[in-house]
This record gives sequence, structure tokens and C-alpha cells, in this order.
Amino acid sequence: MRTIRKYLAVFSIFALLALTIATPALAFEGREGDVVVIEADEVIDDDLYVSANEFTLEGTVKGDLFVAGNVITINGTVEGDLFAGGNSVIINGTVMDDVRIGGAALKLGDEASIGGDLLAGGASLEAESGSVVEGELLYGGAQILFAGNVAEDVMIGTSAADLRGEFGGDVLVEIGDVDEAGPPPSTYINNTEISIPSVNPGLKIDEDAKIEGNLIYTLSKEANIPSGAVGGEVTRKEPTIDAGYVPPERTAAQKAVSWTLELLRSIVTLILFGLLLGWLAPLFIKTLTNKLQAQPVASLGWGVVAYAAFFFTLLVILVVMILGAVIFGWITLGGISGTIVWVGIFLLFAAILGFVLVTLFLTKIIVAWQGGKWLIGRFNPSLAEHKVWPLVLGAVILALLVELPWVGWLIGLVVMFLGLGALWLWGRERWQMRRTAA
Repeated sequence: MRTIRKYLAVFSIFALLALTIATPALAFEGREGDVVVIEADEVIDDDLYVSANEFTLEGTVKGDLFVAGNVITINGTVEGDLFAGGNSVIINGTVMDDVRIGGAALKLGDEASIGGDLLAGGASLEAESGSVVEGELLYGGAQILFAGNVAEDVMIGTSAADLRGEFGGDVLVEIGDVDEAGPPPSTYINNTEISIPSVNPGLKIDEDAKIEGNLIYTLSKEANIPSGAVGGEVTRKEPTIDAGYVPPERTAAQKAVSWTLELLRSIVTLILFGLLLGWLAPLFIKTLTNKLQAQPVASLGWGVVAYAAFFFTLLVILVVMILGAVIFGWITLGGISGTIVWVGIFLLFAAILGFVLVTLFLTKIIVAWQGGKWLIGRFNPSLAEHKVWPLVLGAVILALLVELPWVGWLIGLVVMFLGLGALWLWGRERWQMRRTAA
């Protein structure tokens, strides 16, 4: 056993060293500050990550651009994807691949060019005439005013849509009930860098708009579709009204059947798990039941302590994980920092899973087995040591008690504390024996 531990220790040290020495093969550049500007003559050869209150791109990013800030303005060129989230996001330049943006006020200027898809979400999206999206448009938000061009399909979920541009594919608009639409964002959002247009609730198709494919819209009333604006078919769908599913009231007989089935499930589960544990670890189960029989009051008290100690242990693991990750990350040992985080997550998961299994099954099995032994011992002491019948009798009685109305939860809580306390006493005794032997 000691040899195995030595090998594990050596392996762990080498794993930590490997994670520390090996640097990830990632090429990117980072910028942060209150105001960050990439000048027109500046070229970023890698991916760029930016965190700033105000960010402006005048130059070129040859990779992907990731930006988080208050005001984000793209006047230059992004040769990869653009990921931007902020209060105001304005695109006046070129993004050669996909764009994913989110914020209160989103705007495509008249010279904006997007080579891929545009995925946007926010209070308002405005696209000026002259802006181009070469892929698909997917938008979800309070309103949209789109005067630019989209080469492929369009999917919109909003309460107010004004379409004035040209769309090369199908257009799907989900609006719903116009009467339930709230006020336009321009009435309650006033801290954006750009002015938010006011779009009336419902769907408006401009006379100069052109939809090459089909128009499918969900609206509570007919929209005014100009003649010749849609090349395909126009389909209006009624919005579905979800009144909520109210399950029927169960009869007394149905409640009784449900209660009986739940009781049977509990009994069978306790018996099966108990027999399995008794077969796999008979000495362990016998020791725990003997502890509970010899020290019932102490088991109850130490069970409360064990319950509180578990949550304290979770807190300690969490604090150590955070502090370790921060400290090693601060001294630029990112490999060790990441290892600490993953080990901490694993320990938290293992501790929670083990605690749930112990409280749901092991504690009940211990109490049921000891209770069954005690009851059978009153009438037939020789039968009390049987490998099956004490557990069966104890499981039936315990399941009945736990399912009692009003007091069942309290009985279950006491059973859990008794089982945890017996486990605590057993563990403490084992620890003392190991220290004495050492």
C-alpha cells in the first residue's frame, strides 16, 4: 500500500510539473483600460481580446476579435469573427466572417460589411441603408429597424419590426400579440452612445423592401404587405396562447395508490441496497449497527455535528480552490492554477455525491437494520442475527414512519442524524486506531 502511495505521489508531482512547464499553443493579444484605441496604421496579427469602457478599432485584426465594454465601435477591419458585448455596439467597418453581438443599442452603419452571419440580441438593432450581411441574420430583442441587405435567410423574434432593405432568402418573423407589446426602448433607455430609433409594435414592410423568398410571420393581426415586396409566399400564423397546464385534481383513490406505490419503492430500494451492502461489506455494516445500538444518544448528537461539518468542508474546499488558483495565477504558474481548480471541482462533486448517497441510503439502512434486530430480538433472539429478516422488517417500519404526514420529515431527519453519527463514531475510532498504530 505504501508503495502504491509513493508511485501516486511521484506521478502527481510530474503531472503538476508538466502542466506548469507546458504552455498552451494559443496565439492572442490582450488589451485593457478605460479607453482602448487600435489606430488605423496598427495591425494585430493574432486574435485580440479587449476589456475597456470605450473601445474603437480603426486598424486591422487578422484573427478573431473579442470585446467587452460600454461603448464598442468597429471602424476598421476584422478578418476573423467578431464577438462583442456592451451597452452600445456600432459597426461601421468590415468583418470578414461571422458577427455575434449583444447590447442595449446595436447599429450597423451605412458602410458596414459582414462576410458571414449576424447573430445579435439586445433592446434595439438598427441597420442603415448600405450595410451588408453576406450570410444569415438571426436577431432576438425588443425592436429592429433594418434598412440594409441580407444575402440569405432572416429569423427575427421581436415585438416591433420595420424591414426596409433587401433579403435574399426567406424571412421568418415572430411577433405575437401587438396589444401586449411594451413601450419602445427609446422611452426607457437613454444612456447609450447612439440614439435608439422608435419602431411601432407589429410588422412593417417598406414599399422599397424586397424579399426574394417566403415571408412567414406570427402576428395577432394582418400586416400591410406592399404588392411585389415578397417574391415567394406570404403566410401569417396566429400566435399561440399558453394558458398553462393545470393538472386535474386527483381523487382519494388515486392519492392512496400513489402513496402505496411510493412506499413500496422505498421499501424495495432499502432492502436491495441493504442486502448488497451486507454482502459486500458485512463487517462494516455490523460495526455501524453495533455503534448505533451501544451509543444511540451519542450517535444522534455526533450526527448533527457531522451534518454541519460536511457543509463546512465544502466551504473550505471552495476557499482553498479559489485562493490557490488566484495565488498561482498571480505568480504566472497557470498550469498549477488550472490543476487546483479542476481538482477542487472534482473534490466538490465527489463530496456532494458521497454525502447524498450516504444520507439517502446508508443512514436509513443502518437504522433499519438495527431497528429490525431490536424488534425481532424482543421475541426471537436467535432470529435477530439473521442476514435478511431484520433488514426487511426494519425497512418496512422505517418506510412507513417516514411516509407519515406532518411528522414523517422529522422522523427522516432523526434517522439521518443517527446514521451519520454512527458513521462519525466509527470513523473517529478508526482514526484513533491508526494514530496509535503509527
